Amino acid sequence: MHSLRPAHRPVALTLLAIYLLLAALVAFWPTPVDSGAAPFLNAVIAKLHNHGVPAWLGYDQLEFAANILFFIPLGYLLTLLLGRDRWWFSTLLAAGASVCIEVGQQEFLAARFSSIADVVANTLGALVGALVAHWFTGRRPRQAATK
Repeated sequence: MHSLRPAHRPVALTLLAIYLLLAALVAFWPTPVDSGAAPFLNAVIAKLHNHGVPAWLGYDQLEFAANILFFIPLGYLLTLLLGRDRWWFSTLLAAGASVCIEVGQQEFLAARFSSIADVVANTLGALVGALVAHWFTGRRPRQAATK
């Protein structure tokens, strides 16, 4: 099992703490964090459609992709910290966190909308991050065994 070098562990833990703080702010902000950007994004999407981007690409698809991208760091950092062979557990933890976020939004934030699609997108993002970390840590040269 490849894991982080001891010197890199504090850096990964610090990055994870910063990520979790930012994620909590985004997830539990009283109003949707993209509400101010919606008119701009819709205008950009309309221009893209005018230039040949398929009509099926809309706001919902961009939001789904953004959720995937947002959870990639979580899967990556958890896998680095837990070890490359636990990539699946990192993904499971992130999926659980996503469910908790959606339940929290449903129960405590009237202006927010919980969604199964968000859980799916977040879990996919964490899976991508976990698999990248799994691949990355497997690519490092192994330390020579001492005799």
